[in-house]
Amino acid sequence: GVGMGMTAPVSITAFPAEDGSLQQKVKVSLRIPSQFQANPPCPSDESIKIEERQGMTIYSTQFGGYAQEMDYVNYAAKLKAALGSEAAYRKDFYFCNGYDPPMKLYGRRNEVWFVKE
Repeated sequence: GVGMGMTAPVSITAFPAEDGSLQQKVKVSLRIPSQFQANPPCPSDESIKIEERQGMTIYSTQFGGYAQEMDYVNYAAKLKAALGSEAAYRKDFYFCNGYDPPMKLYGRRNEVWFVKE
């Protein structure tokens, strides 16, 4: 019953298949606003969970436009190629992040994050 408004980024945990495409399962995460961090309201829908994301070091790439699934897949492939075989990062998932409301037309920001091991 508490309205918290939208926060950024909207972070989607993507699980890549062997061919680099994304599996159908995803996890969408929204940041709880600062004023609710210490005592977040309890979700009324049991499919919604409150999780604390631990600090992490990431490898990241940024791109613009209205991001679609294939954009995230393509930029993840570019980031993987740029890192080469020397960088150690989680291969079982990565984060697809969007920072802008749907009505923002220009200067949009999207990122792909790989979590360093």
